[in-house]
Amino acid sequence: MSVISAEPVTGDQHPRPRIPEAGHHRDVNGGWLRPAVFGAMDGLVSNFALMTGVVGGAVSSSTVVLTGLAGLAAGACSMAAGEYTSVASQRELVQAEIEAERLELSRNPHGELAELAELYVSRGVDPALAREVARQLSADPARTLEIHAREELGIDPHDLPSPLVAAGSSFVCFALGAVLPLLPYLLGATTLWPALVLSMLGLFACGAVVARVTARSWWFSGVRQLVLGGAAAGVTYLLGWLIGGHVG
Repeated sequence: MSVISAEPVTGDQHPRPRIPEAGHHRDVNGGWLRPAVFGAMDGLVSNFALMTGVVGGAVSSSTVVLTGLAGLAAGACSMAAGEYTSVASQRELVQAEIEAERLELSRNPHGELAELAELYVSRGVDPALAREVARQLSADPARTLEIHAREELGIDPHDLPSPLVAAGSSFVCFALGAVLPLLPYLLGATTLWPALVLSMLGLFACGAVVARVTARSWWFSGVRQLVLGGAAAGVTYLLGWLIGGHVG
């Protein structure tokens, strides 16, 4: 909650409220945070679980490395393609709604003006004042479209998420997460334990970082991610152990 402070006054002057500075909130609409977070989490959990599964099947270290590299490449490309398609489709849908609103403003400006005034009335503004505010805000056609998009659709036409940003952040973060359990093997490890320890630390750290972004408890978020990732790895290891001997 913002606190309004008054400037010092002299004589009969009334205190003037100090308007809080803009830009003190974090950017949550840029289209990079969600794919970056999910990309890193998915890369770490999925590749760690995949490698753990083949280790459970008693394969050689070179096979584990090959599996990890294949999982990294396939997963990163899949995540990037999925994010690009998802965000692009969402952006196209929003742009179609904005265009529909643009046409409606050109065909029925008085009706849209009344609709905007009624919206302000529903929020507690006096009807006469609401009509005057709507009239003044509708003086500029470009500004009018932006206001209607914000008020009726809940979107900012100038701040739509970028499919390329979403795909790029998802690809990079998935690869960074996926390389973590693979790193010990690339450095010469021949058992699962170094990858297990590093992955567990990475899972906890990822959860803690997400908590810092979302203002949740860092230890709860870290432990939660650790448990979920560990459970996924445990399931795949068990499946690899049960099936590996029969397949071999």
